[in-house]
Amino acid sequence: MPKPADDHITSLVNARIVLPGGVREGALHITGGTIAAEPGSGAVLDLGGRYVVPGFVDMHVHGGAGASYQLGRPDEARRAADFHLAHGTTTTMASLVTGDPDELAAAVAGLADLAADGVLAGIHLEGPYLARDRCGAHDPALLRAPDPAEFDRLVRIGRGHVRMITLAPELPGALDLVRAAADAGVIAAVGHTDGTGETARAAFDAGARVATHLFNAMRPLHHREGGPIAAALNDPRVTVELINDGVHVESAVARLAFAASPRVALITDAMAAAGMGDGDYRLGVMDVEVRDGRALLAGGTSIAGSTITMADAFRRAVTDVGLPIERAAAAASLTPARALGIDSRVGSLEPGKDADLAVLDDDLRIAWVMRKGRRV
Repeated sequence: MPKPADDHITSLVNARIVLPGGVREGALHITGGTIAAEPGSGAVLDLGGRYVVPGFVDMHVHGGAGASYQLGRPDEARRAADFHLAHGTTTTMASLVTGDPDELAAAVAGLADLAADGVLAGIHLEGPYLARDRCGAHDPALLRAPDPAEFDRLVRIGRGHVRMITLAPELPGALDLVRAAADAGVIAAVGHTDGTGETARAAFDAGARVATHLFNAMRPLHHREGGPIAAALNDPRVTVELINDGVHVESAVARLAFAASPRVALITDAMAAAGMGDGDYRLGVMDVEVRDGRALLAGGTSIAGSTITMADAFRRAVTDVGLPIERAAAAASLTPARALGIDSRVGSLEPGKDADLAVLDDDLRIAWVMRKGRRV
């Protein structure tokens, strides 16, 4: 479908609009960058019955288009964010893997400027307070025990833009850091953990509200000790992230997660190789080999992030997992927006919210994207 010539569209007509409660056929109106209840006087675009879904919200992503967020370099960060935006992610976090204290501080400082400019929705610290036995693609030499002073420094440098931190709750001092994060307005996420279900429940009671990439890099589910997976799925306060690429979690297991919880948030966990094809890459200080779209630590078997976009994760949720399109759209938009506390502005196509959306072709692939009422 050709893109409209006029960026100032005020009505999308003959559309199938995907809302939290189902699909409504008709028109979607836009005024001043927000979704409106009534039509304006600008351009009208006939979508020919195509779907319109909310812009995706990716709460866990490390890079894309050959660029990484890890060093906090503005040019690289913008390139990664622009790549994912073109694939429907209108709201994106910037995730950082474990690094040394000065490297993390420099990256947070650089990314905070982009968050202040609205390029990013915030910063996610994945580590460095992770379990050695479940560290995945993080450098074990850089892992350390929770350090309140370091955390306070990163929050201060981030100027309010550090939004989430993933940590293993069984580590010494971890529960105190969960409480400190909650007090600082930072979401604590349980992940890269070998802790028991009891430990995970203690973390949720202390204020943790997210489970980082459920099933991956955590003690597995067992029928006599459900571990952090069962604890997260059973807790109505907790949003569970899911990497729906068919590599990290097979579709049958993803189906179980969606059946168990209404709070599944699709994420990409994408690294620099997303959109680039097979080759050799870096994730933090670790070397990564991408072969057939699968990212592994060089010479090993540990998965090192993904190479997908949110558009891929959403489409697979419909075509492979078997979700209704409105459930898949919510998992890719409204659920993560709620987890981040920004659902009053983004996450669904309701009047008063930002006009962030994606128009899909007949194969549920991105035709074009709008952010704050303007095509990108």
